[in-house]
Amino acid sequence: MNTVPPSSRGVLYPARLPTFHRLPAEGDLAVFVRWFWIPEWDVEPGRVSRQHVVGYPACNLVVENGAAGIAGPTTRASFRDLSGTGWAVGALLLPAAVPALVDDVTALRDDFRPLDLPDLTDAVTAIMAGDAPPGDRHRAAIAVFGAWLHDRLGEVTDDGRLANRMVELAESDRTLSTITDLAGRLHVSTRTLQRLAATFVGLPPAALIRRRRLQEAAERLREDPGLDLTALALELGYADHAHLTNDFRLTLGFTPSGYRRSQAGGDGTGPKSRFP
Repeated sequence: MNTVPPSSRGVLYPARLPTFHRLPAEGDLAVFVRWFWIPEWDVEPGRVSRQHVVGYPACNLVVENGAAGIAGPTTRASFRDLSGTGWAVGALLLPAAVPALVDDVTALRDDFRPLDLPDLTDAVTAIMAGDAPPGDRHRAAIAVFGAWLHDRLGEVTDDGRLANRMVELAESDRTLSTITDLAGRLHVSTRTLQRLAATFVGLPPAALIRRRRLQEAAERLREDPGLDLTALALELGYADHAHLTNDFRLTLGFTPSGYRRSQAGGDGTGPKSRFP
């Protein structure tokens, strides 16, 4: 499940990204972490680089410029304003990791919680602030981050594996359009699906399917600005163009047509995010 998708997936304006790296988790961590991500930026004085994201339905554990925290799953598009110089090292967590790090993931929706983790923060900061070449720094920071997580996550549970599978299917299987479809594919009841989503993800199961559709729709519009919106809506499982437009407006804050026009450099809208 740890295949890293194109870097643009989930990023609404990929051309504005700072230097950005994604590296998949390996070994025992692959059941807990989808990938590690490291942005570094150096924005000209007096300027701001705004990064817009329609995030994956997941939590991110982040160390940034000497502080740590956990960002919860988002219900809508978010943005982050970058200025000056800085860096972050984050782990996109798979559902199986969440209960060991978060008491109630639903309470963390659209929120960021600072964490007092001096051992992790100090070790990662020392590496990222060092003089080693970027690739060496990134590998060393991820190794330290991964070892810290490995010591705290323990053994994966059966429910954790099932929750991972639930998210994987919702994100990748375009034939699944309802939670009944998803429950049937996993051979569980819709009630079980709702319990897994509440415990391990923090979003309802239907939101997982909706997020995949929106991410793919945005990506397709970036790749092919002339794409017919009605055809795209039907291809992604929407009843019609109007349903796609409504989902876009509610989650992203603008319509597909507006997003297509904004690729030349619009600002967009959304709640602030703690990570690029």
